[in-house]
Amino acid sequence: MGKRGGFKGGMPNNMGNLMKQAQKMQKKMQEMQEDLDNQTFEAAAGGGAVKVSVTGKKEVASVKISQEVVDPDDVEMLEDLVTAAVNEALRLADEKVNQQMSSLTGGMNLPGGLF
Repeated sequence: MGKRGGFKGGMPNNMGNLMKQAQKMQKKMQEMQEDLDNQTFEAAAGGGAVKVSVTGKKEVASVKISQEVVDPDDVEMLEDLVTAAVNEALRLADEKVNQQMSSLTGGMNLPGGLF
């Protein structure tokens, strides 16, 4: 009678290596995320009149507004400048995350939006 399916003695060597690589990548991703969380990204709008800093966690860390752009008769312009600066700072943070993920995964096209 022939052998039946299954593996003797555990996982085959290739599967074990694959698991080790996955664990190594997971550890690197965790370290990278911690590093990114501690970074800040700054952007400005209105020629530097409004400056915004965000963290890698995508939290606004600070907003600086020059007195020159504070016009009670034109609050909309100030709102637009703040919005533009926040969006640009968040875009910079996303760009950095994507660059680091791409370097970590070696450009692999992982399923489910996992970079």
